[in-house]
Amino acid sequence: MTKRHVSLSDEMEASLEEFIAEVDARLASDEDTCEVVEQVLVDLHGDREAYERWQNGERVSPAEEIRLQSYDPCNATLESEYYAEKDEEKFQQSKHLQWLWRQFDATPMADNVEFALRFRRMLADHLFAECGDDCRFFKGITFTYGHNITVGDNVVVHDDVHLDDRGELTLGDRVSVSDSAHVYTHDHDVVDQTEVRNYRTVIEDDVRVTYDSMVRAGVRVGENAIVGAKSVVQSDVPAHHVAVGQPAKSVKIKPGWESAAEPLDADVETDKESRRIEYDLPEDLEVYDEFQRDLNPPNEE
Repeated sequence: MTKRHVSLSDEMEASLEEFIAEVDARLASDEDTCEVVEQVLVDLHGDREAYERWQNGERVSPAEEIRLQSYDPCNATLESEYYAEKDEEKFQQSKHLQWLWRQFDATPMADNVEFALRFRRMLADHLFAECGDDCRFFKGITFTYGHNITVGDNVVVHDDVHLDDRGELTLGDRVSVSDSAHVYTHDHDVVDQTEVRNYRTVIEDDVRVTYDSMVRAGVRVGENAIVGAKSVVQSDVPAHHVAVGQPAKSVKIKPGWESAAEPLDADVETDKESRRIEYDLPEDLEVYDEFQRDLNPPNEE
């Protein structure tokens, strides 16, 4: 065993349970989510006094007013808000919850591991498409939306991980994603960067995605496999294999699993197109090209 059990004081434990249960119940109720998020963040950031003064029409500085307004997720924009193909109805809910998750991480309480893990696990039930039991989410995790993520049981996601769910992302049971890893479900056309393709990316049961690695969109990492540190996975990884490098290649089979695994020299097909998610854009959508690049190659003589 590499860890031991740690517990909080009885007083802190009681306060923790009461607070998380209260926020959980409010998020599950018919109460406006924007209002819940705003009120929770005001209290977590210790800004109740200034907030009440502002609400009562008393003067606050412009900087204070911006800060107080920003607790309300309706007054914030996220990068994913600009994505044309998003599900608007789902996003209106997930944006508010994602704002609460991110701003909670900006509080001192985010470093109180016992408290923070339970708080984020509660939020995951409201934010993700599905979230299993006994999952642990550490500090600085970011998502595209959150509502296209499915997580199994006993999953751990460490600090500063990015889980892109512009497409659909599945993390199986007992998956471990190490610090600074990035898992993607979308990519861009090589010539026209504004052309986006979304995919289903699957990390199967018992996989370890290790430090600072990247799993590209539409990839399936097979059960019990390992993605080595700083690797870039561009094609499927067979079950029980260890893949390393840029691009990642299978270099060995986990000891003891040889009889259950594909041979190292097996031809593994990555059926990425079958995992592509098609989408339609509204006919009245106002689009713009933020890059305005010339996409026409030079004429050949």
